[in-house]
Amino acid sequence: MDKADMDKAETGNSYSGQLVAYACNDTRSIGRRFDETHPTYRNEYQRDRDRIIHSAAFRRLEYKTQVFVNHEGDLFRTRLTHSLEVAQIARSIARELKLHEDLTEAIALAHDLGHTPFGHAGQTALNNCMKDFGGFEHNIQSLRVVDKLEQKYADFDGLNLTFETREGILKHCAINNAEKLGDVGSRFLDKTQPSLEAQLTDFSDETAYNNHDIDDGIRYGLISIDDLLNIELFRSQYDIVNKRYPGLDDKKLIHEIIRRMINVMVVDLIDTSRQNIHNANLKSIDDVRNHGKKIMAFSDEMSEKKLELKQFLRKNLYQHYRVHRMSKKAAYVIDALFNAFMDDKQILPTEALQHCYTLKEKHGELGIARGISDYIAGMTDRYAIVEYERIFNPRQLSFVNLHP
Repeated sequence: MDKADMDKAETGNSYSGQLVAYACNDTRSIGRRFDETHPTYRNEYQRDRDRIIHSAAFRRLEYKTQVFVNHEGDLFRTRLTHSLEVAQIARSIARELKLHEDLTEAIALAHDLGHTPFGHAGQTALNNCMKDFGGFEHNIQSLRVVDKLEQKYADFDGLNLTFETREGILKHCAINNAEKLGDVGSRFLDKTQPSLEAQLTDFSDETAYNNHDIDDGIRYGLISIDDLLNIELFRSQYDIVNKRYPGLDDKKLIHEIIRRMINVMVVDLIDTSRQNIHNANLKSIDDVRNHGKKIMAFSDEMSEKKLELKQFLRKNLYQHYRVHRMSKKAAYVIDALFNAFMDDKQILPTEALQHCYTLKEKHGELGIARGISDYIAGMTDRYAIVEYERIFNPRQLSFVNLHP
């Protein structure tokens, strides 16, 4: 460690001595887009996490849906509760593998910041609206939020996060988009891998939503315990719980099954990844990046079980007619708002209109469309519905302004 790194370790709250050699190290971060002095009593990734938590985009996640529209019920998961659940799973895995927990948590908390209202239905609708203007993809939008759209700091736009956090946020990216994203897009061009912290957070995301969508689906009455007994991953844990706690009421039964499902998936991920790490003989973060494929992985057996569960949820939950009805209405709202704003920019709120004009100076009409896309993507479920009512319901002639 050179003197600069020693100064960082003494000034900030680094625990680099507890990390494996191939983990991301806060004292050796690739850095931020704009230079800043090192934080006192925090490491660089703690600062990233804290900035994410204090962002407006993070607060809005409370009112953005996972599967069900937000106002359908108070107990359904939102993007906020999902992000917290992903962070909990990811941090536990990072601790066991001696990877950087603060970086892992920052990536987990930020990974859904770019999601539209109304979940994947909203994203699909907004992408269709933007097909002639570069498209819309929530991973890129999440990066756009932390790089540009958050407006808090005097010295820069965005949150000025470290490269490692930004890299983890950008999970997927088409080649044509990667070419425009500079440093964080380069790995999609040169076929290198992200950090292990980024990889494990991606798997934690999948683990969280697969299992918790079961809980929400049962609560909403779209799938049943009997349906799920055809799924091996569910059935094996059902048998264990039923044998140990015969006659358990459904609420406790479901909770016991799901927490065990998450546990067996996490244990499998840790065990398989640890073996992959050993086989790859990793010595540094460069070894991780230059490895031919991702190090973090589930076993083949668990991957098959996960696929069975995912296919079940797609057919019986995500494509259920009641969910499809919600998705159809959500898409209609997004499409109507986008076209109304494109047809008459003057109905945009002042701040959103100014944002569009700023982008127009740089990108022409493409900038207008992107600015409208930014405005809609930042809406919560309920704000999108209210905005739709304001524009299309002639009875809504109030001047009340509820900011998104």
